[in-house]
Amino acid sequence: MKTVKLLMVIGVLSVALLAFTKVEQDKWVVPAKYENMKNPTNPKEDLSIGKSLYDKHCKSCHGKEGYGDGTKADGLKGDLGDFSTAEFQSQSDGALFYKTSIGRDDMPEFTKKIPDDEDRWLIVNYMRTLEE
Repeated sequence: MKTVKLLMVIGVLSVALLAFTKVEQDKWVVPAKYENMKNPTNPKEDLSIGKSLYDKHCKSCHGKEGYGDGTKADGLKGDLGDFSTAEFQSQSDGALFYKTSIGRDDMPEFTKKIPDDEDRWLIVNYMRTLEE
């Protein structure tokens, strides 16, 4: 009987610790340097370039409309986000630039695939058009 109680206590503690760990893993902390960064591009210009880059590098995971329902989405872990939501759109341009550039977990770093900062800013501008 003591063994069963001990296992139950260990089980409850394990679940509690995992619950707190999960919250921390989901939080994507953006450094202040990026959070406050100003977008150097005109958000109304070159949207076709931003769309083209999005289609090439982002659409397969995030989907055509940015709902997180791309063809590769089912094979990925974590939340792919929904670019159309107010919560997503409320992020600063700098935060989106950081996440697009640096990545984490299944989200790849794009500084090598898209080395030009301006091109990544154009993707941020295009993501803004996916707002509902």
